Amino acid sequence: MAEPGVETRTRSSVITARAAANFDPVGRSVATARAFVRDTLQGWGYSDVVDDAVVLTSELVTNAVIHAGTSADVLCLRTEGGVRVEVSDRYPEREIPMQGTGLSLGSPDRENGRGLLLCAALASRWGVDYTPTHKQVWFQLDLPDRPVGARSAGPVIPNALLPVTDERVRVAVVQIDRTGAVSNWNEDAEHLFGYPADQVIGKPLTDFAAWPHTPGIGTGIAEALLLSRWEGSYGIRGSDGRVIPVYASHLRVRDTEGEPSTVCLLVRDDERAVIQTPQRAPATEAGAESRTVDPFEVFIGSPAPEDLDGLLQRTVERARDMLEGDSAFLLLATDDETELEVRATTGLPSARQRFARVPVEAGTGRYGSARMPAVHEDLVIVPGAVPLLNGTGMRSVVTVPLKVEGRLTGSLGVAAESAGRYSNEEALRLQFAADRIALAVESARLGELERLRRGSLSFLVEASDLLAGTLDRDQTLALMAQMTVPTLATWCAVYTIADQASDPYLSYVLHEDEERIDGLKALLSTIDPPEPVPTPGARVWTGPADAAHQAALRMSMRELGGASTPVSSGIGTTLATAAAVGGETVVLPLVARNRVIGMLTLGKPSDDHFRQEILELAEDLSRRAALALDNARLYSERMAISQSLQRSLLPPELPQVPNVEVEVIYRAAGEGNEVGGDFYDVFPIRDGAYGFAIGDVCGTGPEAAAVTGLARHALRLLAREGFSGPAVLERLNAAILDEGARSRFLTLLYGELWPQEDGSAVLKVVCAGHPLPLRLRQDGTVEAAADPQPLLGVMDDLELYEQMVTLDPGDVLLCVTDGVTERREGTRMLGDDGLVDVLTGCTGLTAGAVASRVLRAVERFAAEPASDDMAILAMRVPEPQ
Repeated sequence: MAEPGVETRTRSSVITARAAANFDPVGRSVATARAFVRDTLQGWGYSDVVDDAVVLTSELVTNAVIHAGTSADVLCLRTEGGVRVEVSDRYPEREIPMQGTGLSLGSPDRENGRGLLLCAALASRWGVDYTPTHKQVWFQLDLPDRPVGARSAGPVIPNALLPVTDERVRVAVVQIDRTGAVSNWNEDAEHLFGYPADQVIGKPLTDFAAWPHTPGIGTGIAEALLLSRWEGSYGIRGSDGRVIPVYASHLRVRDTEGEPSTVCLLVRDDERAVIQTPQRAPATEAGAESRTVDPFEVFIGSPAPEDLDGLLQRTVERARDMLEGDSAFLLLATDDETELEVRATTGLPSARQRFARVPVEAGTGRYGSARMPAVHEDLVIVPGAVPLLNGTGMRSVVTVPLKVEGRLTGSLGVAAESAGRYSNEEALRLQFAADRIALAVESARLGELERLRRGSLSFLVEASDLLAGTLDRDQTLALMAQMTVPTLATWCAVYTIADQASDPYLSYVLHEDEERIDGLKALLSTIDPPEPVPTPGARVWTGPADAAHQAALRMSMRELGGASTPVSSGIGTTLATAAAVGGETVVLPLVARNRVIGMLTLGKPSDDHFRQEILELAEDLSRRAALALDNARLYSERMAISQSLQRSLLPPELPQVPNVEVEVIYRAAGEGNEVGGDFYDVFPIRDGAYGFAIGDVCGTGPEAAAVTGLARHALRLLAREGFSGPAVLERLNAAILDEGARSRFLTLLYGELWPQEDGSAVLKVVCAGHPLPLRLRQDGTVEAAADPQPLLGVMDDLELYEQMVTLDPGDVLLCVTDGVTERREGTRMLGDDGLVDVLTGCTGLTAGAVASRVLRAVERFAAEPASDDMAILAMRVPEPQ
């Protein structure tokens, strides 16, 4: 140890920066001097010697302002190799004990003289200089070759406010070889992620890591593993498929043979404090000249965090340390600047308070100290002055506003557990720091808002596309929930209202953890649904949280009452459900066409809050979802009506015709159509006589279906009145013409069938403009079974006639509409000849087999779906057994 006053310089003593301050002879000056030295050295990047410098400064300033009773001047000098701190007082005649003089330097048990003892123990060099009016004690602290001693320290926190862990903290140790594959996997890694070591060793870490892809950041996991040191957050996919957020510290090492590898320490993200390294500002490069220090860098440190959350968290930590508080918090203005949101805290239960909102205006229960600096010496005397600190044990607090161009953009506060800790002097110091960072925080906040707006726009565009892509009610409900969870909320429930006289019905429930869905659904089913209020915007609903807490309390009391029985799994499920819905729950009305058709309910886990931007985005989504849900309802109702009407136009089941096989295949073109312009019918006329018809109305869709219904019912009525085939069609023609502008022309093949005792069948047919019926004989020949005649619905006076056809055993009569013969593939058409070729190969087949073969031929003729209605009627007289 060098003697006092003797400087043995082994490093350059070029002074690169200086900072000075004067402190009055009062007790609080000691704390202010400590803060001055700490802030100065941290701003210079000399974090490694901050603790020793603060301790020595504290003792020397105490000697000056307490024991000597004079003011103290503190001068900090930065050199390339360390820092020199000089403390001067105005009591030079006091004798300073010297080593080797027989006088004691002091005792650690005595306050007087302890500062010199500490200088001798901690400083690289130290000494005392005298002038006629001043005595100056100085000490030199050299930067170590490598960091030693304390890097950072936090305040003492009561046990009740310490973070809660479900079990002991586990640190996964994973080693990655030069190829990126896992070479070591410890027991804690098995427990955290569910994979035994033999399942992961040898596999790339990229198979398990869920690496964040942030726009503008190109570093991937492969690049991060090659860095000498890396620290940050990502996710690991557990054995159950869910992503577990982790905080990781990577260190690149090499073994004795020079083989490189990366050692990764991983903990759960909410336990990051176990391995997280505080940011350390770099020292000034050697030989750098003295320069003006940016006040923002002095407070925040360099480099400053690039993201808003990181910047805010660094701000509250530095503010707490600057005022030696127990906690600190920062609130930012919402987008409309009418409320403040809690965005960063330290020393407080941040998970409970994050994104909690408070109004800006003053008043009862309001955040009254937002616009001006304020000091509350004892919150017990003024309860509720700072609602954020209720129930945290904090007694005194100082708050200052963040302002940009006169606008309130936020509020920064520091609190302590003891009363009377802060005065106006601390408020001014904190305001000075807040002014230095306000512009940077506002710039980062506006950047975040712009990113949120762009993300919200993309989200809403995608949501609109998805909702517009379906008219199915159940699928619309599922899409609504899946778009909100987990993007906007932790869980979601959709209530629907059938009509104004109906109560809300719980239609869909979703939670980001699938294991919580059943418990959540059971809970919501036991409570009254929210009121269907049409007022736009989100409103808070406390029903689920209250019911969950009551259920958990009852279950706990039941379990405790049966002390002889182990705790059942039921209480675990109940407590998990209570935690899942214990945060903020909001209800947004689903309003479509001026009617509330349901409610969209969004929830957060215990003590969590929604951001205002998220609620605004959810409101936009609810408007789009409501219209989509109502469209799906209208579509479903109209489809049900349409299908009911269409089914009424179809004939009932085919009658059993003695000794004749009858088969019909019908296909209506168009999605959702069961009846089109083509139709068929087979019905009994009288004993031993049966009528059959197959027709094609011009066009497709509902208009053609209307003529179809007219024709089918008129045919049955007229035939049963005893009219012949030509007379039936002539009267039907008149009925179609009577429809006026709504009339459509109709091609129709109508016939009457009489099964004979000898096994044959006699038919009388009239072919009014319809494709001719084809007769397949037993020998494979195919011929037309009727002649063409005028179609219906065009001319007033028709002269129709019927033709007699006899089907012998084994013969087939095939009747089709033009949807079969006019089937196209490009310029090719199946046509009459193609149909004849198909029918020729049907010798010996049943009527059903013939109809099926014709249908297959039509479908295979072209790749595209049929665009025209199609009907196939096959009748066959079976051969005698």
